[in-house]
Amino acid sequence: MAKIERTKNATRNIIFGVILKVYQILVPFLMRTAMIYLMGVQYLGLNSLFASVLQVLNLAELGVGSAMIYSMYKPIAEDNNTAICALMKLYRTYYRIIGFIIAAVGLALTPFIPKLISGDVPQGINIYVLYLLNLGATVLSYWLFAYKNSILQAHQRVDVVSKVTLVTSTVQYALQLLVLWAFKNYYLYVVVLLAIQALTNITTAICADKLYPQFKPAGQVATEEKKAINGRIKDLFTSKIGSIIYDSADTIVISSFLGLTALAVYQNYFYILNAITSLITVVFFACTAGIGNSIVVETKEKNYRDFNKFTFIICWGAGFCSVCLLCLYQPFMELWVGKNLMLSFSAVICFVVYFFVRQMNSLFNMYKDASGMWHEDRFRPLVAALTNLILNLILVQFIGIYGILISTVVAIICVGMPWLLHNLFTVIFERKYLLDYLKKLLYYCIIILISCVVTYAICAKINFGLLTTLIVRGIVCVLIPNVIYLAAYKKKMEFKDSLTLINKMTKGKLKGLFSKLGMTEC
Repeated sequence: MAKIERTKNATRNIIFGVILKVYQILVPFLMRTAMIYLMGVQYLGLNSLFASVLQVLNLAELGVGSAMIYSMYKPIAEDNNTAICALMKLYRTYYRIIGFIIAAVGLALTPFIPKLISGDVPQGINIYVLYLLNLGATVLSYWLFAYKNSILQAHQRVDVVSKVTLVTSTVQYALQLLVLWAFKNYYLYVVVLLAIQALTNITTAICADKLYPQFKPAGQVATEEKKAINGRIKDLFTSKIGSIIYDSADTIVISSFLGLTALAVYQNYFYILNAITSLITVVFFACTAGIGNSIVVETKEKNYRDFNKFTFIICWGAGFCSVCLLCLYQPFMELWVGKNLMLSFSAVICFVVYFFVRQMNSLFNMYKDASGMWHEDRFRPLVAALTNLILNLILVQFIGIYGILISTVVAIICVGMPWLLHNLFTVIFERKYLLDYLKKLLYYCIIILISCVVTYAICAKINFGLLTTLIVRGIVCVLIPNVIYLAAYKKKMEFKDSLTLINKMTKGKLKGLFSKLGMTEC
């Protein structure tokens, strides 16, 4: 079997992925700010609501993308171009059907859209027209060459998608900002989104054809292979439902019970959290195909050591980000939107806990998706998501937004993560390693908690003007937690393994750091 260049491709994907994500954080942040001051905060609530409703409609995708990309790992490793072409044709057929299903179901749901909004909507806005425009953008994303993304993802060439998105997003944001500033017309704002979605899909397809001209949708997938793919899609269905409930239920419940203004305030905080999450997700997305290839060609011991390494990296990164959120959230929000659109510090703590738990859960899910472990894991996402939804509906009526955050954290920690870890150490790794892994994870969490308490205690005493406070606290957040992590982790094997990986990805530029730390490459 052929090994793809996992480290090289992952490095390239991460570099361009991070560039794109930073861009997609900063520019939409400016767009969000412009909408608050030019159009009003309720329009942000509308944006979030439509995104969540359409995410529910994306349930029709059933996890086809993940199943098809996973099916390509083996033929790519074996250089079986005929099988890859047949898979692309099947993928195209499935996505055309999915587009029709989303269009039909979306149209059928149109009369019920106003019932998802509590209280008033902005004057002069036709909810139905806006919903149909957003629905059109979603349908186009499936009909216009969406299947060609699979060949780029399976070959770990996500950097190509990042470059295309960077260019088309620039056009989108420029046009949308012009619309907000010159016309203050929300309908035109959404029309631009629809047009750019089409442009992105077409451009990505052209790039895929140039890079891999040998792959065209042709041929037939063997009956047994098609059955296996359909089985994976069936197993992914509950996972798809679970992720949609997690991502969309919170927004829809807040809109239905608390209104668009409350939803906009919640989404302002969630936007910051999600921006940081998206940067970390670049690492997950860039490494998934490489991990899938590794699981096929490497030993269980090698894969378990890699799993420990990724756990360490994510704990360090997510722990550092958690400290920053805890100490910087409130002064940043006050500077950005003002005290009238802020939540209490108790909500900040909930957001920070949710953020860290979400990162760890994403790591476990990355290994699940890379290994194709959907059949064994088919019931867990649904049970965890339904737990979240039930708790949402109950707690939101008593403690409002806090109930939304607490219910999600409880569902992940008490149901989702223990179940998923059991599945990982039953299917991918040896079960005997589970206790050892849990001890390491507990140790990391204790160190992160200590870093949060120490850093916040220092930052709480720093109160100048808003901007000065934010800068000084930011410097403290960079220094204190990383010094604590370095002292706690310096002698651990995972630390050395991580430095070796980073050194390899940077083509030996960290050799000086190795020598300064008194260690050799592992």
